[in-house]
Amino acid sequence: MLAGTLRSSHAMSDAPTSSSYLRSLRPWDAALIVVGGIIGGGIFLNPGIAAQRTESGLALLLMWAGAGVLTLIGALCYAELGARRPHAGGTYVYLREAFGPLAGFLFGWTMLLVIYSGSSAAVATIFASYAAALFGLPPGWAPPLTVGALVFVGGINLFGMKLGTHVQNLFALLKLLAVAALVACGLFLAGAGHGQVLAADPARSGTGFMGAALPVLFAYSGFTYLNNLAGEVSEPQRTLPRALTLGMLLVIVAYVLVNVAYLAVLGHDGLAASTAPAADVMARMAGPVGARLIALGIAISTLGFCNITLVAGARVLQVMGEDGLFFRAVAQLHPRYRTPNTALLLLSGWAIVLALSGSYGQLLDYATFGDWLACAAGVATLFWYRRRDVGTLSFRVPGYPWLPLLFIGVVAFVVVTTIGDSPRNAGVGALIMLAGVPVYAVWRRLFSQART
Repeated sequence: MLAGTLRSSHAMSDAPTSSSYLRSLRPWDAALIVVGGIIGGGIFLNPGIAAQRTESGLALLLMWAGAGVLTLIGALCYAELGARRPHAGGTYVYLREAFGPLAGFLFGWTMLLVIYSGSSAAVATIFASYAAALFGLPPGWAPPLTVGALVFVGGINLFGMKLGTHVQNLFALLKLLAVAALVACGLFLAGAGHGQVLAADPARSGTGFMGAALPVLFAYSGFTYLNNLAGEVSEPQRTLPRALTLGMLLVIVAYVLVNVAYLAVLGHDGLAASTAPAADVMARMAGPVGARLIALGIAISTLGFCNITLVAGARVLQVMGEDGLFFRAVAQLHPRYRTPNTALLLLSGWAIVLALSGSYGQLLDYATFGDWLACAAGVATLFWYRRRDVGTLSFRVPGYPWLPLLFIGVVAFVVVTTIGDSPRNAGVGALIMLAGVPVYAVWRRLFSQART
């Protein structure tokens, strides 16, 4: 009964209403959101982990390219989902419609408690550490800088999507500039094409596909954020597929070229030994000035990631409130700016609490496998939509059903491997999600009583 009520209350029409979002995101804005939602601090900090688990530069580059192609498949699936349901909420909406409101609620519950809030808290802390080092501030400045970053990115989006988009575009372009500077140093100043780029490392034999793939795949997560903002994308049936495809291709090229730059300067063994390869490359090529410049680039990159995470998560909470599965106050849009300000303040506030508590990292570890599980479940809803929907779409996933099945299968393998490697973290993550079941039951009862 409730599922029918929720589904019927979201008739799939693009006609604007008094409570609708403004469709102000242009194709380039949407593509930069994809770029900004994926490129955070990982590509600047963690490729050394993947190098430790591969035996050569060639294997490492194939890993980054292969993971990029897999993520592109997922993005193409989400492009069709967004074209079918061009409304705010993204994965929450797809799960709610295909598998019922409980599935959607559990996604939103975990998103609020851990995934989006924990990601924002963790990355804001990375921003604070780099900003403090950049300006020569003592470690005690890290907590206020973390809070300031979250307040800033949350605050600028309270005054309309136009202002938030301008700031986000600036963040995305600056992080792409940082990537370009890193690639230029590695490829041109160091001289790409040297044998060490593809050379094998005799000291390493590799740890198998999954051991190297996990950190690489995690660096590609975030391509689903744009779908949460689909209600604000102009001409969504055309724009979403183009933006997701263009954004993912930009990220794949950037990631592969950055790794080529690392290998050109450091070699495979040097990359494997580095905990901050971007800083090492820039310091070697441009001295302390280069190290400071890349620190600034990383700080800007992390700030942009936090911005997208909070904005995208707030749209999920707003739709849940509209469905009666969360506080009614979060369903309201600002009468002038058409932004979910209450939901944005709630998510930003919880991210600040996690950041100050210092528990965000552990919580994020618990829910990491759940995030990828949600991606696979979102792609799985495509089969439900294909069986039930009629009419002509502007975009369909090529290679259906094999490409969606490939994505689901690989992600399922990643999840199973993660559970095997860290059963405690995966178990606690499952408990966090399952704790949402009784909460959902309470909210459903309250919702039913409110309607009667």
